[in-house]
Amino acid sequence: MDTYLAPVEKPKGLIMKLVYYFTNRQFGKVLAPLKVHSVRLPVAFGMFYGKVSQLDKKLALPHETILLIRQQVARINICLFCMDASRYAVISGSMNEAKFDALAEYKVSPLFSEAERAALDYATELTTTKKVEKATFNRLERHYNESQICGIVYIVASEHLYNLTNLGLNIHSDMLCDISKMRR
Repeated sequence: MDTYLAPVEKPKGLIMKLVYYFTNRQFGKVLAPLKVHSVRLPVAFGMFYGKVSQLDKKLALPHETILLIRQQVARINICLFCMDASRYAVISGSMNEAKFDALAEYKVSPLFSEAERAALDYATELTTTKKVEKATFNRLERHYNESQICGIVYIVASEHLYNLTNLGLNIHSDMLCDISKMRR
């Protein structure tokens, strides 16, 4: 499927040329969101997107939980690029791929802890209804402190930013890995 804006293969500015070079070096290609979206905005926007992943590392949550929440939000929003990028992060980080493959069944799968279920219920409800019932919040609060809860809200919100950017420009998977295992 073609993106709504044509990808820019040769950026004009030195900074974007460097970004293209290093991205190509890391992934073997320049990723579609860079070629379609970021290249058309002032460099500060691209730096903001890069800062989001740096901020994830400062959260007081397990990295796997962060990726599970991001993947769940992307899965609900059907952002194929984000699903692909999350799976790539899982594979690159030597995390439990089986857990990510079972995400659609997280409520009943023995692979997930009660804390992960509470976080995923919260993220799912917030993503699908744009609000959260008090009972869902209370369950989340039994497993996470206030700082961690705020981190979970941040993860859901920032994942929506990524998802809507890609969906709005018809950006799909870059085929970094096989996302066909991800059940919807």
